[in-house]
Amino acid sequence: MIATIRALAALLLCIGLLSCTRPPDLIGIDNASAPARAVTEASRQKIFIATTREATEAIGVFYSGERAPDLGLSSVVVSIPPTHKPGMIERPKRLPPDPRTEFAVIEPAVYGNSNAFVAGINAELATRAPEDRDILLFVHGYNNTFTDSVLRIAQFVEDTNFSGVPVLFSWASAGKASHYVYDLNSALAARPQLLNTARMMRATRANGVDLFAHSMGSLLTVEALVEATVSNTPWSFTGVNNIMFAAPDIDLDLFKTQLRRIRGKTGNVFVFVSRDDRALMVSRRISGGVDRVGETDAAELSALGVTVIDLSEIDDSASGTHSKFAGSPEVVQLIGSSLEKDNFDTKVKPPTLVEVLNDVPVMQVLVPD
Repeated sequence: MIATIRALAALLLCIGLLSCTRPPDLIGIDNASAPARAVTEASRQKIFIATTREATEAIGVFYSGERAPDLGLSSVVVSIPPTHKPGMIERPKRLPPDPRTEFAVIEPAVYGNSNAFVAGINAELATRAPEDRDILLFVHGYNNTFTDSVLRIAQFVEDTNFSGVPVLFSWASAGKASHYVYDLNSALAARPQLLNTARMMRATRANGVDLFAHSMGSLLTVEALVEATVSNTPWSFTGVNNIMFAAPDIDLDLFKTQLRRIRGKTGNVFVFVSRDDRALMVSRRISGGVDRVGETDAAELSALGVTVIDLSEIDDSASGTHSKFAGSPEVVQLIGSSLEKDNFDTKVKPPTLVEVLNDVPVMQVLVPD
């Protein structure tokens, strides 16, 4: 009991303080003195959203941490300031945001059904060059508010220079460090709706899908993949370019069981790990000392049949050790290089994720035999 209390205290110290000092929610709040659309030097990312969160009329929130019975479908536009630096989220500490120097989230829209949602994505895909008509499906991690998750995917897409259409799957995280078990159950409860979202992605006119999941969102995603595999649902690894798990907060023994259930279908699965991930160290203590996948020895993990990218030597992350995938300019730009597609009309294959990351001496990339 004492060890558990100490672990919880450490969790609050390592990452929980963020929930106490988290800046205000931003959804739909523009600046009357300097409207986001008037800042012509700013870049903008339209984010499509499928969520298991409950809708709310609270100012700036849009979707709360409560669990909804049905899947919510919407979109927002994120304005990214011209002063933005890769790896950073220049989030305002007070409202309204100043889009000249800070992120702003404007134009929230709700779609009444899946057909309208798919049509909206198709319309956005049509604005891209043929070779760029891909979808990035992003699943956030533990202790994220809706605003947190929107800002993270927007920053990630911006810094990777992903030229396709981003789609956020936002499950009902409470956005509080003390609600770890609540978040765990919310993630697991969201499995059917993640599968529904994936079916909608297959119904679009996208060339393919890249799937990226972070932290506890990786647990949700792997569980959905297992469910899809064993139940022969339409969504499987077919049509997915890359499946990337960053700092997976998954019990290593559970992960081994999950991989056995989807054996033979892990050729395009990449796992980003880091031995200095402090959040996962705390998660391991809370979970009885069982290793988390995101801090596991790279060689041991590679032996399970997935490609492992060890980020332990990366030390330039603005978002801490648990979010190196997005907080390190070096890493985020390399991931972006792997997502780029060659000209649609050529037969020249783009570099694989392994080929791109192998060019960086401080990263260890282990490919399974």
